[in-house]
Amino acid sequence: MAETLAQPNAGGGGGLDVLEPGYGDDGRPGEPARRQVETAKLGLWIALGSITMLFAAFTSAYLVRSSGNDWLPLVVPSILYPNSLLLIASSVSMEIARRRFLSFWPVSFRKWLLVTAVLGVIFLAGQVSAWKALAKQGIFLRSHPHSSFFYVLTGLHGVHLLAGVLVLLYVLVLATRRSLTPGESSSPELAATYWHFVDVLWLYLFVVLFYL
Repeated sequence: MAETLAQPNAGGGGGLDVLEPGYGDDGRPGEPARRQVETAKLGLWIALGSITMLFAAFTSAYLVRSSGNDWLPLVVPSILYPNSLLLIASSVSMEIARRRFLSFWPVSFRKWLLVTAVLGVIFLAGQVSAWKALAKQGIFLRSHPHSSFFYVLTGLHGVHLLAGVLVLLYVLVLATRRSLTPGESSSPELAATYWHFVDVLWLYLFVVLFYL
């Protein structure tokens, strides 16, 4: 059976063709719906700006602290290389999911969204493995300044990525219930924006922690 997503129409028919509240007679978002979408986008960008400022502050502290005499180099846990590639792959799958949604391919959209969430979970498991590998070497949060920054920054990033996974699962539930419609629902686009952001943030942290 071909994949299709219900598209709004002005006919006022039954089932999925019925216009949702907030949409005009032509099936396009009305003013209340547009305001809601714009508010959601603004809220997301404010949140991303706050996260950026948080990690920028940590980066400044990192650079200042790295000039101290007690600063010790930290060897990159080997798991972080494939883990980083895994996260890059998740951005690719997220982008595929977003485009599938816009192209009215619901089954494919849900599949790629689930793939992205699974890759995110595997990445988090890899981060835990990296922490365990350092612990086996006797390197902990309070071992030295470099290790402290590593645990704190990767931990903070992990929390934000976990939030992204939960968002993806929420969007997946909405898609399964057929509560999303291309051209009307902004949740997939907002989720994709956030996911790409945390992916780029990880690459930035990786460079700062080991190559800056």
